[in-house]
Amino acid sequence: MIHQYKFDGYPIVIDVNSGSVHLTDDLCYDVIQNYGDGKKDDIINKVKKIHPDADILEIEDCISDVEELKKEGKLFSEDKFSSLADTLKDRSEGIIKALCLHVAHACNLRCSYCFAGQGKFHGLQALMSFETGKRALDFLAENSGSRKNLEVDFFGGEPLLNWQVCKDLVKYARSIEGRTGKNFRFTLTTNGMLIDDDVIDFCNKEMHNVVLSLDGRKEVNDRFRVDADGRGSFDTIVPKFQEFVRRRGDKEYYMRGTFTHYNPDFMNDIYEMLDLGFTKLSMEPVVCSPDSPSALTDDDRKTVCEQYELLAREMLKRDREGRPFTFYHYMIDFEGGPCIYKRLSGCGSGTEYMAVTPSGDLYPCHQFVGEKKFKLGDIYSGVKNNELRDEFKSCNVYAREECRTCWARLYCSGGCAANAYHATGSIKGVYESGCELFKKRIECAVAVKLIEELGLNK
Repeated sequence: MIHQYKFDGYPIVIDVNSGSVHLTDDLCYDVIQNYGDGKKDDIINKVKKIHPDADILEIEDCISDVEELKKEGKLFSEDKFSSLADTLKDRSEGIIKALCLHVAHACNLRCSYCFAGQGKFHGLQALMSFETGKRALDFLAENSGSRKNLEVDFFGGEPLLNWQVCKDLVKYARSIEGRTGKNFRFTLTTNGMLIDDDVIDFCNKEMHNVVLSLDGRKEVNDRFRVDADGRGSFDTIVPKFQEFVRRRGDKEYYMRGTFTHYNPDFMNDIYEMLDLGFTKLSMEPVVCSPDSPSALTDDDRKTVCEQYELLAREMLKRDREGRPFTFYHYMIDFEGGPCIYKRLSGCGSGTEYMAVTPSGDLYPCHQFVGEKKFKLGDIYSGVKNNELRDEFKSCNVYAREECRTCWARLYCSGGCAANAYHATGSIKGVYESGCELFKKRIECAVAVKLIEELGLNK
């Protein structure tokens, strides 16, 4: 299977199964598009109609190049992975590599689009105790097999409402690394309202990554990201984020925003964040009920696709000017990207990755927390709902019939199980509007990477 498209006049061809990406000229692009069953005369006749001035020898040379790439497995390659999809997860059965610790089911903001019900996850407010968090870290170490590097996310709600417990848990994890042979890497996601010098200094010492929530322009951010009294958060958090990032230096962070029906022109929010001095950015489409006022409409999605192209051009422009910035979803590595296991099985929710509530219950990921039928077990007795775990285990890119014929399947790995469930009622469903945006995003990301790697952005 191949996928062909043009970005700003550049003809691009992706060979889906091998992962090969080709930048061609227009003639070769049309030879590939009309290659069909490979009958030379048919290809020449079809291409000659498109390029009447083209020399037949030139067309034949293009056909020969395509045939050579096909022999090398770089064009029209066969799918060798479908039979592996189920067996790969068998090799790591029972091994957990990451936990999302819900240290606070409480929040000091009242974002109306929040999937977590303003941080309470459709339940009562609660804070995780140190003892529960300690047990969660032990559970992770005990169930991680021979895996050395373990990931722990401090999440909420707003985790800074339980900051001392976060610090104490990091200290405890460091104390058991030598004994367990594990290396813990921590991430914090925060709305920024409670950031102070202690938070900045500790995070810069201990957090592998920090996710800072900002939706961009003041009027956009303050439409949704408000406190209990309805006051916007922009003026409070931006100076804190700027100081945080200044002192963080070259360590990882991301400004993470959400775009909705009210700002499908999200590039204006990207420009705002760049003007504020932030250069590691992420903007995500809202995931909500279709009848929500925040939901993206068909027209909005068309606008978003245009914005993704504008984003790609801006990245290339600023890179030429020596002012590069990073967009999380445009980070593609043609050679050292995700292994085939990751490409087939996705994020590992419900199997390798789980969320832990303040009371110690286990859920497949943070987006399922509070939905009782998705409770897997707890950190004290382990996973008990093996039927549910097996369902997530079988949730790979080939579990969805629509994905089998999709050119983007080895980039998205079947997509997000939570988004699929909330859109269709099944974790193996297809979140169609999300797919549309994802495919456009990948096209732009591949184009940016290809243009940069080939030195065409000088």
